[in-house]
Formats: sequence, C-alpha cells, structure tokens
Amino acid sequence: MYQRAELYDASYRGRGKDYAGEAEIAIGLVRERARDADQVLDVACGTGAHLRHFAAAFGEVAGLDLSEEMLRLARQRLPGTQLWQGDMRKFDLGRTFDAITCMFSSVGYLADAAELNATLESFARHLNSGGVVVIEPWWSPETFLSGHVQADVVVVDGRTISRVSHSVRDPDRSASRMEIHWVVAEPAAGIRHHTETHVMTLFTRQEYLTAFARAGFTAEHVVHPLGGPGMYVGVLERD
Repeated sequence: MYQRAELYDASYRGRGKDYAGEAEIAIGLVRERARDADQVLDVACGTGAHLRHFAAAFGEVAGLDLSEEMLRLARQRLPGTQLWQGDMRKFDLGRTFDAITCMFSSVGYLADAAELNATLESFARHLNSGGVVVIEPWWSPETFLSGHVQADVVVVDGRTISRVSHSVRDPDRSASRMEIHWVVAEPAAGIRHHTETHVMTLFTRQEYLTAFARAGFTAEHVVHPLGGPGMYVGVLERD
C-alpha cells in the first residue's frame, strides 16, 4: 500500500495515467454482460480517480478502501459518494450491487491464493444474482519483468516530485518486490526523501480463474487496447 496518498495521487496525475480510458474499458466489460447494471462498488478505490468516471456512467457508485488517508482524498474528489474503509478480503456492507470493480492491480497486494479466494467470496456476497466483477490484475509469473526500473519527475500543485522504482522477483515466494524512492521539493518546505517497499503476489491465470470459480463465477481473461496485464471478468451464477 502506498504510504502517502497525496504523493501517490499527484504523481500519477502528473504522469498522465489514463484513468478515463481504463474506466471506459471496465464500464464496457460490465455493460457487455449486464446491460442494466446501475449500482457499482469500486473496491480498492484509492483516491477515487477511477470512481469519478464510473459515477458518470452508472446511477449509483460507492467505494471501499483499506486506507483512510486515500479515502480522505476520495471524499474531496467525490463529495456525497458513499465511501467505506474496509479490507477486500472480509468486508461486510450489508447490501449488494450490480457490479464490482477492482482496478490498478490492487489484488496483487493479497498474500496468497487463500486471500484471493476470500476476496472473490467477499465480492460474491456483495453482488446481485448475475452480477459482474472486473479485476485489473498485477503481472503474472510469465509476464513480470524482473529488474524493471521506472523513473518520473513531475511538477504538480507547486511541488516537484521524483519517483524512481526498481522491481525484482522475490526469491522467497512467487511475488515481486518493488522499492520506490520519492524525492519531493517545495519552495517553502525544501527537499524531502522517503522510500517504500511493495511486495505483490504474481498470481497465475489459473489461480485467478480458480478463485472466481470457487466463488460461483464464470470468468475469463480479457486483453484490451491499453495493454498491461489485461482484465479478469466474472459473472456470478444466477440463483
């Protein structure tokens, strides 16, 4: 999980991450399988960057995130939207939705297949019959590029933000380990530096499809024009 929501949000905005395009793909995948879907929950919604585009396409949207700091920014971006603090593996909102989305590879933070299974079961409990789940996965063991370096410098809201990351395969398990160094310069505050380490599981395609099936979904992996790891789409079996 990113430690500083404001830096996370500003960095990806400055880099021009295509939240609108990614949301459009997810919306299309939902509509293809449930044309009348109108109530959508975005799990691991972060600062609400995808959620605001979902809000323009569906009648009712809501968000869930583990980080209260992320939700604070989401509330500023989407005033009046229902946002909950909760763990995707075991949340209980006491209601159901027509569709659930989980974007930006957030499921990669799950530690193992048991946690992935628990997450899909949580999603199933919160879906109406025939509901749709769209998950943007993290890389798989076959597609992960060990040794990858990413570097960006952006200027957002008067701050110069440098983000440099280095990703390697974790030798102890099927996971990636990404070290991120942040350098932030501001006229009044000067220069600050901190590091973060993100360990993300490299689930296989079979592990995703098995977790979907165990939770009662018919699922498939979809490749889309924006590239990356694609999307997994599941439809909950009707009662």
